[in-house]
Amino acid sequence: MAEENRSTVTEFILAGLTDRPEHQLPLFLLFLEVYVFTVVGNLGMITLIGLSSRLHTTMYYLLSSLSFIDLCQPTVITPKMLVNFMMEKNTISYPECMTQLYFFIVFTIAKCHMLSVMAYDPYVAICNPLLYNVIMSNQVCSWMVVGVYSMGLIRATVNTICMLRVLFCKDDIINHYFCDLFPLLELSCSSTFINEVIVPCFSLFNFCLEDLSPSYIFIIASILHICSTEGTYKAFSTCSSHVLAVALFFGSLAFMYLQPLSVGSMDQGKVSSVFYTIIVPMLNPLIYCLRNKDVKVALSKLLGNKSL
Repeated sequence: MAEENRSTVTEFILAGLTDRPEHQLPLFLLFLEVYVFTVVGNLGMITLIGLSSRLHTTMYYLLSSLSFIDLCQPTVITPKMLVNFMMEKNTISYPECMTQLYFFIVFTIAKCHMLSVMAYDPYVAICNPLLYNVIMSNQVCSWMVVGVYSMGLIRATVNTICMLRVLFCKDDIINHYFCDLFPLLELSCSSTFINEVIVPCFSLFNFCLEDLSPSYIFIIASILHICSTEGTYKAFSTCSSHVLAVALFFGSLAFMYLQPLSVGSMDQGKVSSVFYTIIVPMLNPLIYCLRNKDVKVALSKLLGNKSL
């Protein structure tokens, strides 16, 4: 009888970032500008790496893959959010919600592992420079990238299947601006024990065992053993951009997912989510471009050739 009394949810209402009408237009213009900048920045990075022979190296091959992920991740979320800023009722169908959740997880997990792979590159360059071309060959890097997307697809499939098992009753207002795991689980009228175990465990695996890997410890230890000041500075400059990108992404991601479902405010989670889903993908091209001499030289050459 209890099963029969449950109403099937065919669509959800996204609460969005704010319920104040006077804030809708300014937020629309702000996030539209951020999204355009993100698309232009990451597409520009991919194009620059593809056109400049100077950047046809392992590090920039991985960077172009990161730019592709940074292009796709906000694209899963931002267009729908922009439309909802202009709509009186922010609805999303159940299939559309599950699809958005699936691709959001794919690119988020892929980005976690891509940053981990990118940490391995400076580790090899600093700790094993003589074997760098052997260890980080084109074939090895290609398999690494395949592994990155495979992990994203596997994790997304597992989490989405678990979410499809969850029953939703009359509550259909998602306290978020997109279909995320924890806000959806809050609406469940069935057991979410499996979901609540899987999400923190997988997240902890990413943060501790993979992405906050021993590579950073070995890199720092190797740098500290360099005698010359110039060598130390050059070594730090090699990985400083990546460390900054990792800190920004995982700092905001950990705030959202490394806590039990019942702890913390969803409003605080929204701010954290905005940072790692929208702001960080916009900042990464700036981080890797402004702090990278090779990219700046390649960009100036490309712009110089076009002006001739």
